This record gives sequence, structure tokens and C-alpha cells, in this order.
Amino acid sequence: MNAPPRIVTIGETFSSRLTLSTDSVKSFATLVNDMNPLHHDETYAAQSRFGGLIASGTQPTAHFMALLATHFSTYAQPLGLEFDIKLKKAAHAGDTLTMTWRVRDAYWKPSLNGDLTHLEGSVKNQRGEVAVVGTSTILVMPKAEASAGAGSGVGTL
Repeated sequence: MNAPPRIVTIGETFSSRLTLSTDSVKSFATLVNDMNPLHHDETYAAQSRFGGLIASGTQPTAHFMALLATHFSTYAQPLGLEFDIKLKKAAHAGDTLTMTWRVRDAYWKPSLNGDLTHLEGSVKNQRGEVAVVGTSTILVMPKAEASAGAGSGVGTL
């Protein structure tokens, strides 16, 4: 029988906002080597089904995933284990995205020295339209124990 979570709280919810400037859309796509003209060429993108520049799917998803690390590292040591991300709607240059995660379940896993934490979340634009949905499983360990997990083969967020 597992002990109840001791680090995270089931139902814990947190959010962050990201505004996608034209420059950030172009530079992020370049950084990740996504050369799709929908992310770089304003004339081309304006004539597309999207009517303008859209962000590479890697941009909102990277920020969405990173929110977990940013949030939990304020009081613990998070490690990413699994993500399931679905792109539902293009994120346009000029959009302001609100990324939200909620802890769906968590339980203490002694062999990993932390809470195995299951989350669900979404990314919505300023019109309330869902652009991204996702689920994640992360390990959240006490900060004092973070160095004990070094070399364990578990990836960091």
C-alpha cells in the first residue's frame, strides 16, 4: 500500500502566460531548426490557410512542458518522465497563450524517492480556444534529495 502524496497536492493547479511575438515565432523556429515557411515568411504565411505566421508546434509545447519544471522547482526537484501532447489549433504570432496544468493524481514511490505525479493540462489562446492539450507523468522529489538521484537515468525537466 502506498502512502499518500507528501510533496504535491492532488488538485494543485498552476498557470502561466506567453505572448508570441513575430520575432519570437521566427527565432524559436530557427533555434529548433524548423524551417517551415509558415514560421518565417510573412507573405507566404498570409496566403496560407492560417492567414499569417504561426508558431512551430515545438514553441508552445516546449513552454507548456517547461512550466512543470518552473513550478515544481520552487519547492521541490521535478524530473520529467512522460508527456503526451496533442496540437489542436495553430498558435499565431500575436497570440497570448495561457498554459495550465492540474495534478490529477500523485503517490509516493519509495524506489524513486518522490511523488510519481500525473497531470493534465491545456494551452488556450486569448479567445479561449484550445491550442494544445496534454498529460504528463513526472517525479517530484524533495529538494534536499535531488543530488541522490544523480546518475539514476531519469531525465530532468
